[in-house]
Amino acid sequence: MAAVTAAMIKTLREATNAGMSACKNALVEADGDFDRAVEILREKGLAAAAKKAGRIASEGLVWAYITPDNNTGAVVEVNSETDFVARNEDFRNYVNSVITQVTSSEAEDLPAFLLEKWIEEDTLTVNDVLTQRIAIMGERIDIRRFERYKKQGPGALVQYIHGGGKVAVLVELGCDTVNELLMEAGKNVCMQIAAMSPKFVGRADISDEFIQKETDILTQQAKLEEQENLAKNPNYKVKPDQILQRIIAGRLDKELKDFCLTDQEYVKDAELTVDQYLKSVGKELSSNITVRRFVRYETGEGLAKKEENFADEVNKAMNQA
Repeated sequence: MAAVTAAMIKTLREATNAGMSACKNALVEADGDFDRAVEILREKGLAAAAKKAGRIASEGLVWAYITPDNNTGAVVEVNSETDFVARNEDFRNYVNSVITQVTSSEAEDLPAFLLEKWIEEDTLTVNDVLTQRIAIMGERIDIRRFERYKKQGPGALVQYIHGGGKVAVLVELGCDTVNELLMEAGKNVCMQIAAMSPKFVGRADISDEFIQKETDILTQQAKLEEQENLAKNPNYKVKPDQILQRIIAGRLDKELKDFCLTDQEYVKDAELTVDQYLKSVGKELSSNITVRRFVRYETGEGLAKKEENFADEVNKAMNQA
């Protein structure tokens, strides 16, 4: 049997980030064969990942990144089970590596992305490295989603991260003049999106199906209000359909203003809409500014949070003991 030295253990640990004892045991099992020891650690990582597959990962980070040439940007969400891991420096470094890979990738969806070679170690796939992270962190980690923008013309990509990774925004602005003033406007727009969560850039981006659905919802709400008013007061005069339709149209218009970024009240100056703010900056630049597109991610958005009864948790631990 080949001797396992401290230097071998150190090298394996640096290559895999696995624990010292795990590296030693893997080298002993592999009879000193470094590559086989890596395989053993990966195999054990896979086993650890399988045990954690049923857990809920709803904490984590959302992050945004733009390449130095400002031609490609991305946002990504990587989830963990606990906020403790999400605040871990190793986890944050891993998220940075993931989003860097996303900007250089051509994958259009998550399954394809997970099968790609990891740019920092091309003998592994993205999924292999994810599995290693799960083993090292000791809890479930998921790359949940990503979006990549390649700049579509003159203008700039701008990103903003709020709350240390709770909200991330990526915006593409169209403009013939790119300077600090435009980038500042982009940052302000990003902050607007982070705070106000618009769904669309402007009215032109809203589908007829969406408008019809919202109209149907508002119609049902208005009819229910009329029924409740009549139930409270038998002498209540029910509004004619013509009046009701005008009320519904007014409510829809107000709702769409909230949904559309350019129609929203600008958070830094309530006297302006976002569109008016961008036009004022455009005048200073002698160039029109348009918002081509944006994406906003919020950590754990739409995911169930794990809730456990404390007494049940204690009983479970006692039974296991």
